[in-house]
Amino acid sequence: MRRSRERGGQERGAGEPRAQERAAGDQAAGDRAAPATPVFARLHVGTKLLLLALLPVGVLLALTVVSATGQWREAGRLQDFDRATRVSFAAGALADALAEERLATVSDRLRPGPQAEQGLAEARRDTVAALAEATRSAAEEGGRFTERTDAIGRSLKDLRRNHDDRAVTVDSTAAGFGALVMDVVDLVALVEARELDAASHPTATAHLSMIQATEAAGAERAELFILFAEPGSRPAPAASSLPALEGARLDTFRRTASPQLRSRLRQALSRAGSAEVQEVRDRIAQGASGPYPSPERWAQAASTRMDGLRTVTRAAEEELRASAAEGVRSAKARAWRDLALFLVLVAVVTAFALAMRRSVVRRLAEVADGAQALAAGDLSYDIRHRGQDEIGTLADAFRRLRGTVERLTAQTRAMTEAIDGNRLGHRTDSAEFEGIWAQLLDGLNGTMASFNRLQGRRQEAEHEVDNLFTLSADLLCIADLEGYFRRVNPAFEEVLGHAPEVLLGRPFMELVVAEDRERTREALGQLSQGREVLRFENRYLRADGSSCWLQWNARPVPEKGLIHAAARDVTERRRVQGEQSALHRVATLVAQGVPPPRLFGEVAHEVGLLLETASAAVVRYESDGSVTALGGTGATDRALHEAPAVAEVARTGEPVSRAGAACAPIVVEGMLWGAVAASCPPGQELPPGTEQRLAAFTELISSAIANADSRAQLAASRARVVAAADASRRRIERDLHDGVQQRLVSLQLELRTAEALAPAGSEELLDHLERIGDGLQSTFDELQRLSRGIHPAILSKGGLGPALRALARRSAVPVELDLRIPRARLPEPVEVAAYYVVSEALANTAKHARAEFVTVRVRRAEDAVELAISDDGVGGAEPARGSGLMGLADRVEAIGGALHLNSRAGEGTSLQVRIPAPRTDGDVDVDGDGETEGARAKDKGLGSGMGLGAGGGTGAGGGAGKDADAGQDVDAAAGGRPPGGRAGPRRGVLDSD
Repeated sequence: MRRSRERGGQERGAGEPRAQERAAGDQAAGDRAAPATPVFARLHVGTKLLLLALLPVGVLLALTVVSATGQWREAGRLQDFDRATRVSFAAGALADALAEERLATVSDRLRPGPQAEQGLAEARRDTVAALAEATRSAAEEGGRFTERTDAIGRSLKDLRRNHDDRAVTVDSTAAGFGALVMDVVDLVALVEARELDAASHPTATAHLSMIQATEAAGAERAELFILFAEPGSRPAPAASSLPALEGARLDTFRRTASPQLRSRLRQALSRAGSAEVQEVRDRIAQGASGPYPSPERWAQAASTRMDGLRTVTRAAEEELRASAAEGVRSAKARAWRDLALFLVLVAVVTAFALAMRRSVVRRLAEVADGAQALAAGDLSYDIRHRGQDEIGTLADAFRRLRGTVERLTAQTRAMTEAIDGNRLGHRTDSAEFEGIWAQLLDGLNGTMASFNRLQGRRQEAEHEVDNLFTLSADLLCIADLEGYFRRVNPAFEEVLGHAPEVLLGRPFMELVVAEDRERTREALGQLSQGREVLRFENRYLRADGSSCWLQWNARPVPEKGLIHAAARDVTERRRVQGEQSALHRVATLVAQGVPPPRLFGEVAHEVGLLLETASAAVVRYESDGSVTALGGTGATDRALHEAPAVAEVARTGEPVSRAGAACAPIVVEGMLWGAVAASCPPGQELPPGTEQRLAAFTELISSAIANADSRAQLAASRARVVAAADASRRRIERDLHDGVQQRLVSLQLELRTAEALAPAGSEELLDHLERIGDGLQSTFDELQRLSRGIHPAILSKGGLGPALRALARRSAVPVELDLRIPRARLPEPVEVAAYYVVSEALANTAKHARAEFVTVRVRRAEDAVELAISDDGVGGAEPARGSGLMGLADRVEAIGGALHLNSRAGEGTSLQVRIPAPRTDGDVDVDGDGETEGARAKDKGLGSGMGLGAGGGTGAGGGAGKDADAGQDVDAAAGGRPPGGRAGPRRGVLDSD
């Protein structure tokens, strides 16, 4: 049978995986459709047989476990009792020691002497040793009886202390020891009061009875010893209950003890001491008055009798210990016996169940393997089992099923061969089958007919698709993931100009422009991962060397390793978008008012990007016939304005392309203004039509270039106007300074001379001359203010720093100056504009702001001078209301600067000004040390209440000296008057700017 299975496995061969996949799919479909399987239906037949056979074994196992558990519990309980008997035996020894100490204590009290003291000391040592042993045994047993042993120890100490102190009578001492011994006896009873087996319980009862009988004898011994030791002071002995108590305990012992123990008791009671004790008891019971033995003789006889009883007690202890050990051993033996019997029974039942399982499962497994092989499509498997039972009937049914499947497989194979051979008219013979098999073959015949009709429609659809593929104006292709076109439509050849052999024979990555290859590889990577690529754009090289933009939509077919893609030529759209974007950027720069050199450079840059050329330039045709390069980009832009194409455009006014360069004219208001030129590297040629594209773009940006040129000319004109006005101001200021002011100074000197020459007593004349002098001074002051307003001389002579410090000193509002400018002179237009900005700002603050403080900061930036002026006034300044700020803004903007005002009501006013000032070699930055800090420290808080200036005179500065505004020395006029005349003039020399 095993060889048959191996042959079947070899014949399945390569078809087995596919059959297994179909079987797994059928099983999964069945699992989804079938309801939940009952628990027992999921078990194999062998498992069910084992469960059926092992069920009674399980019940027996439960009973055995219960029995074994009980036996082990019994063994554990007996072991606990065995350990507890150690406490009981130690307690018995303690009771004996206490009885002996009781007799020694009584003897020491009634018969004092060295011998009595020695006997008491020995008895106490024995008691202490017995108590220590009892305490140790109680601790080892678990500590349950430790409290009792500790209480006995404390009571014993109290008795000894009372005896030693003679604090109690001898009767009380004897009674105290009796109570203490009874506590020990109760401890023995507590330890042995457990559930014992039938063998150990009588022995434990006999042991306890013997301890109690011995204690009764000891109590009697102490009681009669006291009576015999003091015969005169006590009444005659009377009958006691102690002998009766002893007899009762001995009767209990005889009923429960073993024959061996009873024999030992008889031997103990037959000793001479026992007979003497019994004789004394009888005489006391008869009421005889004497004679009685001496206390020592009575103690000896009673002790001999008690020793005999203790011998019996020790024998009972040994018998109890042996009984407990035997009980433990018996319980364990019974537990092991039950376990061994169970294991033997399990082994027998399991062997029987396995034998039954083997006889049934092997045949069922053979039938099941045959069914699985048939379900997997393996028809070579043979079920050889034959029998009269249900398994044999099942095997016969499977053999018949295999024959049916073989015939059905032959029909299916014939149908498949017909399809492969394109014989779609073939049909199966379903008459050979019955039931579902005939229906299956009829279904195959219907499927073949439908497939025949579908094949016709498929061929028609393929023809239509092929027509669409061929006639489409878009670029359609099929490519593989290796980077090759498998099929392209004619639109590829029309757009790119390459022959089909080139497109299909080379990797398509070689046709992509080098700059776009990396992006194309990324898109190809996405397709290889199974993701679509939509609206991807790259550039392809045409056969003529130019490039075109293609927009792709591609979808991968991973199972075939192919890519279906469609592309559209978007070159014209990209060109228009590029031109519009470039035009927008240029217009933005024009609106921003960037300097013309930068604007023309950006125009050239946009032209280079748009045409993809190596260099580009914007040139202007001058009136003398020369060409000026206004801006360019690339390595050859400096020589591009000398290209032949530029000269030809100047002659013809038409766009041209010559010698690797293209040029298009720029026409402004119908006149040829300039041109835009672009060139390629030496040895290369521009693509055809470059001059037309350049002309189209130039036409779009002509207005922007014209506006920029007009703005530049307007700015230059405004700058010339401002410069001319400043020159006129300087000229007028020099004329006033050198003409009128000097003549006024001469007139004042002559007036002072006249005052000095006036005769004494000419008060009226002197007053008249003084009024003339005041008028001259007022005229001079007004002329000086007028001169400063026209143009400050200190600005021309000392520069911006001294001029601003002079303004700060003259200001009616305290000013803090922060000057961070180089010591070298700035360009004159910059200094003049900065001076007038600060001057007008301080004047507005004094007139309108109601401020208490003004801060002026001037800083030399990289390519400009920046001013920041702020006050803490009321704010709310509006340039449109005629505050003079509009004129300042015009002056600043005339030289390319910018002015920003921030003046919210209630928050003060701040003025930010930036004036272009390119650096020169003489510019050196000034840090916070040196002149700047000195100027700030000196000028902070000054300016209020100044008179004619910082020079000599009668103003706040007072005295003669160097004029802070004019920067020049002025001689002081000699004041005073002739003898007998008036004092000299009260005013100083007139300031001269």
